[in-house]
This record gives sequence, C-alpha cells and structure tokens, in this order.
Amino acid sequence: MHKATDARLGRIVRLLMDHATVVVSGTKIAEEIGISRSEVWRLIQQLRGLGVDVAGHPATGYQLRAVPDLLLPEMLAPLLRGTIFGDAKQIHHYYKIGSTNSEAMQSAAEGAPEGSVFLAEEQLAGRGRGAHGWHSARSTGVYCSVILRPAMPPSDALIFSLAAGLAVRAAVAEIAPQLLVDLKWPNDLLLGGKKFCGILTEMNAEVTRVRHLVVGAGINVNQVKFPAELREIATSLRIETATEWSRVELCAALLKSLDREYRSLVEDAGAREAILRRFEENSSSVRGRKVSIGDDGNLAGVTEGLDERGFLRIRTAEGLRTVVSGTVRTISDL
Repeated sequence: MHKATDARLGRIVRLLMDHATVVVSGTKIAEEIGISRSEVWRLIQQLRGLGVDVAGHPATGYQLRAVPDLLLPEMLAPLLRGTIFGDAKQIHHYYKIGSTNSEAMQSAAEGAPEGSVFLAEEQLAGRGRGAHGWHSARSTGVYCSVILRPAMPPSDALIFSLAAGLAVRAAVAEIAPQLLVDLKWPNDLLLGGKKFCGILTEMNAEVTRVRHLVVGAGINVNQVKFPAELREIATSLRIETATEWSRVELCAALLKSLDREYRSLVEDAGAREAILRRFEENSSSVRGRKVSIGDDGNLAGVTEGLDERGFLRIRTAEGLRTVVSGTVRTISDL
C-alpha cells in the first residue's frame, strides 16, 4: 500500500486560496491547522516539491502565486457537491502510487464505501487491459479510479466500461467542444486515431451479483511528448489543442459525468439501451469497419454494432460472431 498524500497539504492550499490576495503568516496557518510553525515550513516545502508555486518564507508568511492544478480532495470536493463522489473524506490522493485501480480494489475489499475516489499525480505501475502497461507521467494526466457497488449481475459489467467511455467523452466535450473524440470498443478513446484515454473496469463478484466494481480512467492531459515507442499511437489533449488544461476542472467534469451515467443505469430501465446506442453513434469502428481480433488476428470480419450486453458483433466468412474480449485492429475503412 502506498502512503496517501498528507491531508494537511490540501488544507494549507485551501487556506492560501481562501486568502489569495494577502500574505498569510506561518503563525496563522499553524493555528488554523493545529500544527507547529516549523511543521508549516516543512509542509510548504513539500507543496513546492509537488510543483505548487508558493511565495514567501517563515519570517514574512506565504502566498499562492497561482492556483495549483493538483487533484487534492480540497480542490475537487467543492466541485462535486450533489454527486456520489462529493465527500472529501472519500477522495484519496496519492503523490505516487503503483496503480489507482489496485488501490481501489484493495480498499473496496476492505469495505470502502461506494463513491470512494482514488487519484494519483503519478502511477509507477499503471495498468491497461490485459497485460498492458499505462504510461503515467507526473502531474500531466488524470489517473482516477472509483468504487461502485451496483446491484447487478457480473454479466452486466461491460456496460460500465462503455458508460465510463461516454463520461470521459462528455467531460472533454464540456471543456473543448472542438475536439472530435472517437470511442474504440471496448475501452479506449482516440483523437485523430491516437489514444489519449484508456478505461479499466475490474470487479469482485459472486455468480449472481457484483460485490464491488472499480472503474478507472487514465487520461493524457498535459503531456507534450511521449516515449519513442508510444509516439505513433498516443496523444494528449494538450498536443491536440496546443493549450494547457486544468486537470482539476477535467477531473471534476469526468466525475460529474460518471455520476450521471451511473445514476441513470441504476435508476432507469432504458439507460442500458441508450448507452449502447450512444456508444455506437460516437464510435467510428463498431459498425461497417473491417477488423481483425486478437494478437494473432485469426478472427477477421466487418463490425456490425454491439449486442444487448455491449459485446462487439462481427460478420465473418463463417457468419455472425460475438467478440467478448481481445484487441480490435482496424484493417481498413470499407
């Protein structure tokens, strides 16, 4: 288990934001947070290490030069009121972590409530689907996992992945409506044919019911370059728009969208069909695209949309086949 970020860091940031126009003395911070002045100095140094631009020193006091773009509970919770993710005590932030999904799965098994959120500035072992890794550079992406406890059978789990893809798409559209986000079944999001987001859904289930579900999203936000082996296949919102994005704003938009999708899935009988329809409408590859499946590519055909559970249908020489999992590669446009 990695150590969660010291909660006092967020409280200092919040205090400095609430008094943005003035210099706040170390004594005042120490009193408000209930720590010593030397501890204030140590925590300010830690914030600077995280990239927060804090002016001043112990003799004069401290002031924020810019609103920090850190995914701290104190930054996010006020933006998430009224959602299942709005409890600051259930937003867990890590400076460094192996993987937010692993942490969320472990916490869920130990009884963490639905709506718990796990966020990291940097992942050391980010995971994609199957055995794939996920490149997680520090403080440039949104690495976010949430715990859900739907009263549903495990066979319904795929719909949550598709809903999460739609939620990311809606969050991006809110901030940069000019971008055309393409959904690739089952869990990638593309811009100009390159991947900028991956969704990873994991669950713990009995035969008939889901105990808990963890939905994770890794979004490339402010990366300006990628390792050589990813350059041809990966992109970021910043590369595509030539502007820097607020990760806090994007993360809040994502969690609000996810809250909407989840509530409608749980409460509305028609939500599942709507998710499948919207996924198809916003994907260039789930209908009429010639594809091969799996790393050996031994199954090939033309995509014919999604079945009622969200699996991909393919028209092959032998007839209609349903793809349950596997890497989908486009052969060409028809």
